[in-house]
Amino acid sequence: MITALAGGVGAARLLRGLVRAVPGTEVTAVVNTGDDTVLHGLVICPDLDTVTYTLAGMNDDERGWGQAGETWAVMEALERLGGETWFRLGDLDLATHLYRTQRLADGASLSEVTAEITAAVGVDARLLPMSDDPVRTRVTLVGGQEIAFQEYFVRRQHAVAVESIRFEGAAQCTAAPGVLDALERSDVVVICPSNPVVSIGPLLAVPGIADALRHRRSRVVAVSPIVAGAALRGPADRLMTELGEEASAVGVARMYAEVAATLVIDESDKALADDVEGTGVRCVVAPTVMRSVDDAVRLSATVLDAASGLSISDAHS
Repeated sequence: MITALAGGVGAARLLRGLVRAVPGTEVTAVVNTGDDTVLHGLVICPDLDTVTYTLAGMNDDERGWGQAGETWAVMEALERLGGETWFRLGDLDLATHLYRTQRLADGASLSEVTAEITAAVGVDARLLPMSDDPVRTRVTLVGGQEIAFQEYFVRRQHAVAVESIRFEGAAQCTAAPGVLDALERSDVVVICPSNPVVSIGPLLAVPGIADALRHRRSRVVAVSPIVAGAALRGPADRLMTELGEEASAVGVARMYAEVAATLVIDESDKALADDVEGTGVRCVVAPTVMRSVDDAVRLSATVLDAASGLSISDAHS
């Protein structure tokens, strides 16, 4: 069994490879919900939806979020009315949010609703929100103003300097049903190439998750989202620098050293391998940029092999 900590596009692409390297039924993804928000009265879970759409083959690969073949009639009508449209919700995507919001209002948990949505679109892997309790990433800008994550990431296009990050509600929440059990029972735990600050950070802030990883550290393999000193998407490199960490594979290794025994870094960073190992993390050098499904499958094989020499066939058995 394989459990992955996931958030955003990088995680979705790696998971797309993992469910081809081993049966999807053997893969559990614990997904960040710190990015979740409520807009127009609808509960929106961007990372859960990105992973769901990608594994279902419904995603817009070029845009990186939302569904392929999306239309925008509702947003256009809302704009004519003078409503807020800075957070774009496509017509197809709205159906997901409408369903989720109604089911939550009916009393279902986020875990239950996520299972219903993934089953409806044919996803074999098990997707679990990190918690059924609300946890919200809050961003303090240089100068002291605190804003919601989507205000920072979407409305301001993550183009403003950050002073600190906190995860509101994390200390009081509990891990969603099945999360800690999956981490404890897995043959391999994968930390996907997601933003270590705002995608993986919220997961590690949920009580019990970091402890479970420390307990299984020898079987935890992380993939660096920083390649040649930069993030492939989003603000991970800038956030690391702004928060006092080196924006490099070495910086990622330092952030994960307590919970992961192995870090896979891109071949463009092979000169950093000794410095990565100097943090106490074993380093594996391989192509990590996923331009295609085949790239994702190859990286998945590397990740599984990196878990203390565990091969795909061993993991599958």
